[in-house]
Amino acid sequence: MKIGKDTVVTMSYKVVNAQGKTLDQSQEPTAYLHGDYDNTLPKIEEALDGQEVGFATTLKLAAADAFGEHDEGLVQTIPKSEFPPGVKVGGQLRGRAEDGSERVFTVVKIKGDKVLLDGNHPWAGQELSFSLKVIEVRAASAEEVTHRHAHGAHGHHH
Repeated sequence: MKIGKDTVVTMSYKVVNAQGKTLDQSQEPTAYLHGDYDNTLPKIEEALDGQEVGFATTLKLAAADAFGEHDEGLVQTIPKSEFPPGVKVGGQLRGRAEDGSERVFTVVKIKGDKVLLDGNHPWAGQELSFSLKVIEVRAASAEEVTHRHAHGAHGHHH
């Protein structure tokens, strides 16, 4: 079966930065619903479209095609008094960006009574290489299409 709209693609992956450091690697295969459902990066969908089980590729993506350019507007300094006790560098919390959109912010630095938060994806601003190998391709169920994501062993669980 070829990868196309409304197919579930199971693959293994490895993500490496421009310096060759491995940032992430699948321990178990992962699955996504193919076909403009925003379940993976558009350039990955484009590269896998029409391919079959066994296809392997390495994609080099510019920051804009991966997790976006680093946006200084998503970096905020907040008084430490606005946080619960125990706030730590590396901690994450949900909040609203200045434009009102919901984001996950990472605590980047704590200095005195100030906490520096960053709403950028940790890999924003980086050129990344994605090594992908297609392990399985199957037709999506009606429920998966309705829910807009893959279910099952390597997909989403409700």
